[in-house]
Amino acid sequence: MLNSSTHLAPVSPPLCIVEEALERGDVFKALLRVNAYNRLEAYCTIDGVPVDILINGSSAQNRAVDGDIVAVKVDPVSFWTRMKGSLVISTCYVPSKDVNSSLEKNENSSSSGNISKQRLETNAKADYTGNAIHSAESDRFSSEIPCHLGLASNIPSVPDNVENGGSFELNDVEEALQKIFCLVCANPSKRPTGRVVSIIKKSRRRGAIVGWIDFKDGFRKYLDKSKKSLDISAEEFIQFTPIDNKFPKMTVLASDLPDEIRNRLCHFDETVETELVGCRIDEWNEDCRLPYANVVNAFGRGCEVRTQLDAILFENAICSSEFSAEAISCLPQIPWDIPQVVLQHRGDLRNLCIFTIDPSTATDLDDALSVEVLADDIYRVGVHIADVSYFVKPNTPLDKEAQLRSASVYMVHKKVPMLPPLLSEDLGSLNPGVDRLAFSIFWDINAEGNIIDRHLGCTVIHSCCKLSYEQADDILRGVIGSECNDDGEESVPQVCGNFKLSDVISSVVHLHKISRILNENRLKGGALRLESPKVGFLLDEHGLPSDCFLLTRMDSNLLIEEFMILANKTAAEVISRAFPDAALLLRHPEPNTRKLRDLGHFCSRHGLELDTSSSGAFHKSLELAREKLKDDPVLFDILVLNATKSMQQASYFCTADYKDQEDKWAHYALAVPLITHFTSPLRRYPDILVHRMLAAALEAESYSRCRTGVFGRCFSGIMFDKKATEESIDLREALSTAAMQHGVPSKEVLVELAAHCNERKLASRDVKDATTKLYMWAFLGNKKNFLAEARVLALGPRFLSIYIPKLAIERRIQYDDVERLIVEWLEFTSTVVISLSPYKSRRSYLSKCPRALKDVALIIPTADDFGSVGGQKGDDPSPDSEIDPCVFPLTIRILSTIPVALCAVGGDDGPIDISARLYTTTYL
Repeated sequence: MLNSSTHLAPVSPPLCIVEEALERGDVFKALLRVNAYNRLEAYCTIDGVPVDILINGSSAQNRAVDGDIVAVKVDPVSFWTRMKGSLVISTCYVPSKDVNSSLEKNENSSSSGNISKQRLETNAKADYTGNAIHSAESDRFSSEIPCHLGLASNIPSVPDNVENGGSFELNDVEEALQKIFCLVCANPSKRPTGRVVSIIKKSRRRGAIVGWIDFKDGFRKYLDKSKKSLDISAEEFIQFTPIDNKFPKMTVLASDLPDEIRNRLCHFDETVETELVGCRIDEWNEDCRLPYANVVNAFGRGCEVRTQLDAILFENAICSSEFSAEAISCLPQIPWDIPQVVLQHRGDLRNLCIFTIDPSTATDLDDALSVEVLADDIYRVGVHIADVSYFVKPNTPLDKEAQLRSASVYMVHKKVPMLPPLLSEDLGSLNPGVDRLAFSIFWDINAEGNIIDRHLGCTVIHSCCKLSYEQADDILRGVIGSECNDDGEESVPQVCGNFKLSDVISSVVHLHKISRILNENRLKGGALRLESPKVGFLLDEHGLPSDCFLLTRMDSNLLIEEFMILANKTAAEVISRAFPDAALLLRHPEPNTRKLRDLGHFCSRHGLELDTSSSGAFHKSLELAREKLKDDPVLFDILVLNATKSMQQASYFCTADYKDQEDKWAHYALAVPLITHFTSPLRRYPDILVHRMLAAALEAESYSRCRTGVFGRCFSGIMFDKKATEESIDLREALSTAAMQHGVPSKEVLVELAAHCNERKLASRDVKDATTKLYMWAFLGNKKNFLAEARVLALGPRFLSIYIPKLAIERRIQYDDVERLIVEWLEFTSTVVISLSPYKSRRSYLSKCPRALKDVALIIPTADDFGSVGGQKGDDPSPDSEIDPCVFPLTIRILSTIPVALCAVGGDDGPIDISARLYTTTYL
């Protein structure tokens, strides 16, 4: 049977017992992270413990899968394994005030685990014995190299009374953490291990796993093809193999297969194995080796881009169906004009020169700009955001659907919108030549970039022009000037209304000047800018990639970015003043300590200085490195790429989560004490929530000002009298009434909404990354062999990790156990020497069959050697290739430049991937 009844996992205790154990510090709540290269190896992170806890083997993982939130128990030291690499740990333990709540407040947090004395011996010996990575960032320089050393990124601060000489008592959890911390410090060469006691919350991924029906490992041996068909028993099991290696193989009951698949199996249709299906884990009993799954979707042939796209959306639970009739009915019919009663209560900005700057293909225009020159070198800059909250009323079918989707999902070829196109591309979009509702923020900014005053309000605008980033950049470079004719020429922006092209050009130039000043001030204030290379695609008439190129950042991109940051920061200040315990903000924690340390080691090895004491110092170090590496831009790109990897994800949170801990509200990279998302309500649900909070704050502010005459712009002005606003009963009552009217959620509801939006934000990012990889795979699939130069990021006795600058991707080449390949690893110098043996190695019948040489190297043989080294005529690269092959023996060091051959693999016969091989010749 596929699922033997061997007892592998301990019985999970009741939830009440687990909760008591969590309170005592016997176990800890954690997020399980499975190694993509070794599913039996998983890790958890405990806040306050400086290394990740290894959860090694099926028994220790206790049926938990990647992404599950689990209760884990740390093993006695005698069970700990050898630590890979060196580790420097501070000997000062600082207890956290709430160690078990940190996971919910930081989407990158995880926790710890422990393995019991009853753990199987085989599992105790199953420590990771892979490549001893030596790299610029130790064992994690490449994003694809498993994490062996994960340091907790945030060490909690000492309570104030302790710093002042007072004393405090540790609770049970803190005392348990202190013991673990001390054991880690006392055993720096050992990796703490643990086991999963219970699954607290199952991962969403359990319900959306993509893979193949594995026909050959099911019941093929029972087939008799002399028969026309096979009667499959309803109790027969088929094996399901996920494309994601982090998930185990599963068993599917034949009776649970869709009729179409079952009928094809009955008629010996083995092409079923080439088609992707979607499964969900139904159950995983304690006495079963594999989980039981149910096929819920069939996508088609794995070699087709359309199939892969559908599978990506399913895997990330992206709703791509049409919007419901109930949601559409919440919107007004077109043509639609703004009601007169609405106009009367809004600021009328239709006579102001307002325009948008967006990608040329954008259809959802949710931000616009304006600028006026006031007296004495003072500019009034306006940011105008589509007032989507006017159309999306709280608790309506449209609001519920937008909340469920939470974000628009952008792929290479299209987007999956959060809102119906009627709203996102028409009624709410700030299209030129039509009246539109907006939320506007004005700042009066002087020549030094200081904000003298600001005003917020609901407005109606009339955009006069839609600029693309390229057009705005042409204006800044002088390519488009006032003398250009805007009477239909494609490259020249079209201006409507009472304004001329010269008005738009003048505004863009002024805004660019101001944005540069603001940017300089922000960087001087400690902001960090990280810009890693990104790839774009040219699509043919079928929507498939015909070419790829590296994207470049233009001055117009930075112009928009600067004013959007300012608007988001202003919105955060207003809503946090009005709703100090129930504002939706965006926090960005400090970088991962271990990754920063490893990056520092890399920099020192190559003569670069890296100061990561603050985001500002980090930025200055990178700028100095940029200047020093001006003759080696690829190395600088690698440096920035891995500096980016040290960053944690920004996440939404309710201010109630960090009450009296405002230092945790900060955004590390932007170096601001607080910020939110306000500027993209057509594609982000959090922005709609922020709009509702702003509307309530401004309404309460206006009501209180009219009624008492005491408070002016108490929430939205530059100055803020916290004590006066808290003590004003009238103001708080007005705010409560306005919050109810605008549907501002309670803090309890907001905590849940923030968690949901974080999860959807990550899913949206994963879809974007997956589709980019898919289109790269499709692009390379049209090439025989794509030759390129690569830089070595990391290497060891088993594999090396490389970066291909031309495609801005990282790959791995695994060269251990390859026929005729001799690998010599020189650990002292972190060098590998790869030679080609003229003879095939002899192996006993018990030996593992080596991999073929052609899987690791594309060898261009000489006439005499053709065929003896596995060369194939179909493998020959084009004769006009500018990349020269290397020769054996090949000596490789970190940051060596080597030629590689890339090709697309998988599809019908496995997960899609981009294979990298050494590009060599037998010529000596």
